[in-house]
Amino acid sequence: MPKYENFLGLGIAGNFALHLEQAGELEDFKNIITAEEAAPKGMFPFYLPKPLAPVDQAALHAKDILCVYPLSSSNIKLPSFDANVQAEPEVGLICDLEYVAGKLSKITPSYFGAYNDCSIRVAGASKISDKKNWGEYSKGFSNTLIKIDKFEEGGVMDSYSLCSFLRRNGELHAYGEDVELCGYSYFYEKLLDWMLNQINTQEDFGPLEPLEEYIMACGNPKEALISIGATRYTEYGEKTFLQSGDEVVIVVYNRDKIKSQDVTLMIQNSAYDDKNMSVLAQKVF
Repeated sequence: MPKYENFLGLGIAGNFALHLEQAGELEDFKNIITAEEAAPKGMFPFYLPKPLAPVDQAALHAKDILCVYPLSSSNIKLPSFDANVQAEPEVGLICDLEYVAGKLSKITPSYFGAYNDCSIRVAGASKISDKKNWGEYSKGFSNTLIKIDKFEEGGVMDSYSLCSFLRRNGELHAYGEDVELCGYSYFYEKLLDWMLNQINTQEDFGPLEPLEEYIMACGNPKEALISIGATRYTEYGEKTFLQSGDEVVIVVYNRDKIKSQDVTLMIQNSAYDDKNMSVLAQKVF
């Protein structure tokens, strides 16, 4: 899946109620002060494209692993070391980035799709990104994307929901709750305003990293893939870590066109409606 190799890869932590508690990560953000209780906790890099021109490497404090392309539409590769890994069902946005005098000035989402922010569960990691990219095939993004007519209320995304499943030993289990995209704490204009401010002001503090510094070191990429936050797990998903042989299936679907029970049947039969859904199905190895 090489098509996003020149894209900046960013994610959002804490943009859906109760997910951080379920993931055991709330303690990581105890010293992060937000403007509102429901506000996301911060953003993190999961992929930094190589600079287009030589830069002062002293200015780039990010770990080298973040320059390894992690995306796949078909596989998740478990870490070579012993670790608990969970899928994180999310929505990914393809975004155009604009700059004024070298500073990010505008983020414009153009497409959305099913995304897996697959994460290592480890206590005491110094940065969020330490859990997010452990090499090739550590993230997932659907090959089937949906065009955004307008990233605001009244647009196409109003009608979409997100659900996820884990297929293990031939049995299908609901992994994440079935939720409406408008259930994100920050969405549409509020999310765009928050992301722009967060990227331009976030400092190297606690689990967070200086994103503006990273972006400059990458030569100010013109495009980005931004995952906007993991949704809540089912009881099964909260307690179940990935194993070799599993299949993770994350679906973003138009609930005005497809009923939730029909989504389950489609997954059981691996037969999908590409016009009204974005599906990410990844084999774990």
